[in-house]
Amino acid sequence: MPNKTPRYLAVEILTAIAKQNSYSNLALDQVINKNRLNPQDAGFLTQLVYGVIQHEYTLDYYLAPFIQKPKKMDNWVRQVLRTAVYQQVYLDRVPEHAIFYEATEIAKKMGHAGVSKLVTAILRQLQRSGLPDLNAIADPIERLSVQYSVPQWLVAKLQADLGDDKLESLLATINQPANASLRVNTRVNTVDAILAELQPQFNDLQPSQIAKVGLVAQGGHLASGALFEAGDYTIQDESSMLVAPSLDIQPGDQVLDACAAPGGKTTHMATYLDAQRGGQITALDIHDHKVRLIEQNAKRLHVEDVVSAQALDARKVGEQFGEAHFDKILVDAPCSGLGLMRRKPEIKYSRQPADLMNLQRIQLAILDAVAPTLKVGGRLTYSTCTIVPEENQQVVAAFVANHPEFEIEPVPLELPLAQNQASPFVQIYPDDYQTDGFFIACLKRRA
Repeated sequence: MPNKTPRYLAVEILTAIAKQNSYSNLALDQVINKNRLNPQDAGFLTQLVYGVIQHEYTLDYYLAPFIQKPKKMDNWVRQVLRTAVYQQVYLDRVPEHAIFYEATEIAKKMGHAGVSKLVTAILRQLQRSGLPDLNAIADPIERLSVQYSVPQWLVAKLQADLGDDKLESLLATINQPANASLRVNTRVNTVDAILAELQPQFNDLQPSQIAKVGLVAQGGHLASGALFEAGDYTIQDESSMLVAPSLDIQPGDQVLDACAAPGGKTTHMATYLDAQRGGQITALDIHDHKVRLIEQNAKRLHVEDVVSAQALDARKVGEQFGEAHFDKILVDAPCSGLGLMRRKPEIKYSRQPADLMNLQRIQLAILDAVAPTLKVGGRLTYSTCTIVPEENQQVVAAFVANHPEFEIEPVPLELPLAQNQASPFVQIYPDDYQTDGFFIACLKRRA
């Protein structure tokens, strides 16, 4: 067996993610490019990695009765077993003999013959006994936690926030494959032209329901090819494409993007600006290497003439810029990322309840710091990729209570959002439009 099959690479990636707490999407892109996988293998590898992470609790529940000494099992061995069971349970077209054979060969290649025999024995026992019944779990929160592979504290919280019906709909959605979506760079091309160019290769590509400059497909690797490299489009989730229009940017505006990396929203906002009329975005990030990433994205997307990126902690904006300096400000705040559970499923395991209030303090500190730098009559958009009120509605309420010179305004939309229940804010859940979960609030500074 060649040691670089999708199954082998999946085990390597899953083991590395567990060890280094890295993001699955970044690890996947790196491995796909390094090994020059064809689209079919890249798609299968992606399905395996995301699937195993998404269903981790469920897979471990199925395996638990057949592992005698779980604490002594190496992580990579557990990943071999999870990958095999994931294929058995969730993939219809994968022959069982292929699953067993490759699991055994991977175990032999990564370890030794003894480990491969253990892997084979566990999989055979599970095959003979059948899957343990999830209904045997008496506690409803624990059952939902195992069934949808979400920590119990988060299940309980979402139940309290959303109610039972919305909770079930949301949990059922977050383990479905994330759509592939792109934002057309309207500086250099049009939505219709990009759709026509890409549809022969991605035949299910279609216009976004919620973003005028978005195209979406059920799958596929869109981050490659001549049009992508030329900057005619970039990869961005549909829900985050609602942020730039919410600011109502005019060609000559001075715009602050307080937490800009990697630059997706920065480069989107830049398409509304005109350098000859003085328009400019000041894009900040606390890390130098992320500032370089913003600059690279701005250059690829042909908006470097209106983007000025620099390393600065957004909480120190007032020390660098004077009172009433900017026409528009975006605070796309650091957050728990719980709206990204479809795209970055490892997030749900790494968060703790205390994170929500710790992040709220950071979010409010950034808003407090940037507020004086906004001109009277200017607009501030606050956005997050999370779905909990502690980081969304509660932050906006606390900020407005401390800053009576700001008032909440309805979020401007280019297309209607039938599923938005948070007016005057925008709160999108992953099950609403099969996108990332996202929150947007708009505030105006009055005299």
